[in-house]
Amino acid sequence: MKKNAIRFLVVAFALAALSLPALAQNAPAAGAGEGGQGHYRGMPTVDQRVHHLTRMLSLSSDQQAKVKSILEDQQTQATSLRQDTSLSQADRRAKFQQIHEATQGKIRDVLTDEQKTKFDQMQAQHKEHMGMHGGQGNTGSEKPQ
Repeated sequence: MKKNAIRFLVVAFALAALSLPALAQNAPAAGAGEGGQGHYRGMPTVDQRVHHLTRMLSLSSDQQAKVKSILEDQQTQATSLRQDTSLSQADRRAKFQQIHEATQGKIRDVLTDEQKTKFDQMQAQHKEHMGMHGGQGNTGSEKPQ
């Protein structure tokens, strides 16, 4: 049971795959920032994820708008999935993975070839990081070409 709960959390965090490693490294020191909130708590917001991708990939304003829309759609789908009590935990986990992979593909479609290369590197680093921390580092899906 505990193992399933951990796997579920890993998949949920995988939905934020684009930003977790960099946010952890770049989070302001405790007590810094607005309202004394020194670090991010919980999942990063869509705006935080767009900001991170913009910084890492040098997204244009047009790309930012498209990525934001994609991430908002992902968030809506994930929220609906969390509220769907008819699915088993395994089915829910699989659906989260499908949503995540579809989102990554849509984001890749917005990027230039150079940005895709960097994006793929970011994804590989995230999978490696998740694997080292007991997550499902490689889910069997290879990076898209």
